[in-house]
Amino acid sequence: MARCEVCGNDYGMSFEVHAQGDVHVFDCFSCAIHRMAPICEHCDSRIIGQGTEADGHFYCGAHCARAEGKVGLVDHV
Repeated sequence: MARCEVCGNDYGMSFEVHAQGDVHVFDCFSCAIHRMAPICEHCDSRIIGQGTEADGHFYCGAHCARAEGKVGLVDHV
């Protein structure tokens, strides 16, 4: 068993995420998202889907990027 690095649960079905040379251990996707997902720099929500990046800043979508003064970004439906 391995201990989740977010909640500390020692769980037999924990899993590893390998990212940028580091190994992270989680007991559920919720903990993995909490630790790994970037945060929108405008609304502070976790970016779980595509999101958008402008000038090295991350946003959940074009609306939040525009609210921060970024131009030329559009949401596609």
